[in-house]
Amino acid sequence: MGGLGSGRTGGAACTDECRSIDVRCLRREGLLTVGRWFPWQWTRNGEAIASINVTVEAGRVLLRYRYRQNGGDWKSLDYPVYLTTTPCTYGGERTWFICPARRCGRRVAILYVYDSIFACRHCYRLAYRCQRETASDKAARRADTIRRRLGWDVGILNPEGDKPKGMHWRTFERLKVEHDELAGQSLAGIMARFGIRV
Repeated sequence: MGGLGSGRTGGAACTDECRSIDVRCLRREGLLTVGRWFPWQWTRNGEAIASINVTVEAGRVLLRYRYRQNGGDWKSLDYPVYLTTTPCTYGGERTWFICPARRCGRRVAILYVYDSIFACRHCYRLAYRCQRETASDKAARRADTIRRRLGWDVGILNPEGDKPKGMHWRTFERLKVEHDELAGQSLAGIMARFGIRV
């Protein structure tokens, strides 16, 4: 298994750059039955890039995988991760991982892997992508959200389209004004980043 942010240069990693395993997904797919064994894969462009085997035991899952560091020999690891549950407001219960990192023990839904260790995002100091965005990046992302709603091609440099069929003119005009303001903020930030003056 490759390391967190392999090939990345500088800056702190974001959660979407890491391989992860989500207990909510395992539960939703009915995989958390004691005695069950199944493979878990990570893919990129439809091709498997890494995998582990998961065995469900009473109160925990056992993650079995091989890893190597710095091109060394492959090592096998059986990595136990304990589970806990909390009651839901309207009945039922929610399953959580207990972060296995030393001195953590947080109740989390997602564990991330770096080198050979699974741990929560707090232990790895991972941020969500939106937390690493500049103001101009955030403006561009919000403008793209509006473009999707209007059925336009994503990207503030793409031409604008027409009003979607069935949308009220007042709504369209409000969204278009908001889009134009966001696109302007994003372009101003990009120009400032590259030292371009108008």
